Amino acid sequence: MQIKLSNNFEKNLYIIYEFISKDKLSAAQNFKKELLKTIKALSDFPLKYRKSYYFDDENIRDLIFKGYTIVYEVDFDKKEIFVFHIFNKNLPINIKKENENDSY
Repeated sequence: MQIKLSNNFEKNLYIIYEFISKDKLSAAQNFKKELLKTIKALSDFPLKYRKSYYFDDENIRDLIFKGYTIVYEVDFDKKEIFVFHIFNKNLPINIKKENENDSY
């Protein structure tokens, strides 16, 4: 399956990266590297993580990674996984799906 990342996901990942790097650059680099590796692994088992708490749709899932929730949608017809949000699981949010951005 092809993985696509939304603009919103990339923007929020950058903000998180910058926040972590203020304390320790290597930790930020490792966080981003491991997160993208985990997301890439979704291709092999896209329904591995729980059904989303935020959407009433079996194909929208929540991946929990080091205290952050990554929300993604699996489209079996298109053979795509669309990652559209990342946020700290302790913060209230208003999640909306958006248009696709780039493939990963």
